[in-house]
Amino acid sequence: MPGAAGGAVARSAHPTSHEEPSLPSDNHITAHGVFSCIVIFLFPDGAWSSRAGKCARPLTPPPEHSVRRVVGVPEAEAPPSLPPALIIKSFAQKEDLYQSTRPQYAYRKTIRIQEFGPDGKPTGEYDATYDAVRSGDGKLYEKAIAAPESTLQYLQFEPEDAQYLTRIPPYPVTLGQMAKYDLQYLSTEKVDEVDCYIFQVHPKVLDRQHPLFDGILWVDQKYLEVVKTYGKWVTDLGAVHPPTLPFGMFEIYRENVDGKYWFPDYARSEEVYKLKERDIPIRVTIKWTNFKPFPPSAAPAAQPTAPSARAPQPPKP
Repeated sequence: MPGAAGGAVARSAHPTSHEEPSLPSDNHITAHGVFSCIVIFLFPDGAWSSRAGKCARPLTPPPEHSVRRVVGVPEAEAPPSLPPALIIKSFAQKEDLYQSTRPQYAYRKTIRIQEFGPDGKPTGEYDATYDAVRSGDGKLYEKAIAAPESTLQYLQFEPEDAQYLTRIPPYPVTLGQMAKYDLQYLSTEKVDEVDCYIFQVHPKVLDRQHPLFDGILWVDQKYLEVVKTYGKWVTDLGAVHPPTLPFGMFEIYRENVDGKYWFPDYARSEEVYKLKERDIPIRVTIKWTNFKPFPPSAAPAAQPTAPSARAPQPPKP
């Protein structure tokens, strides 16, 4: 299968400190990329917003991450100039594979939500850590490592609300979902060391109950694998997002696992929490680390291929 061992492209994290970079003091998100788009996301029980997403570009790349090729793995020959339809079909097939394989891996997940002051430095923080485990019948759930810690001054929410932020479906454009989308080739762009095709994704038809992805995909030019996404989930009422946390725009990086699967391992969104007297810049960062395959017995069931307007309840600690 093309790209199986292929995945000779891997994203690895540089050694990092516990700190996230400060926000610019003027509270503007720095733009990068070749276009602007509208983006936001999926969440609880019919809790979506009908407001239009603001026009913005992808966030600046996370400084502690880079996309690079695995040393010692033979590189495939670059494919010829393929028609966009063939590129789309190829990466959609691989998205099916990654989607069915991901629940077979354990991982550690950390959620960090930060508030920032006028100088762009953090003034409060929420941290929670979970390990993915499975029950005796093979069902996958997440176990809290410890009680969440918070020094936030303005945001008020329950731990379950933060968990909703991690329910973003990781593989929106699978073979089974392709007919619901218009995909348009835009351009090329280098993501760290990886040369990528850029595709824009729009839903063809929207309804009230079935959110669909609206955003951008970065596809490795050699292996035709999605290495990064940036988008929102929408219904006919607009973008869906949690009611207590105003995060919308998400940029998601992936990691090459075992040399053949691409799993999301870093997601970030920046927003503004509006008060009567001032606006508070806020950021959420979600990381998935320590991917390890579960033992082969009682493997977890595959994840759904598309989100529902009625989001599933978060896993109980």
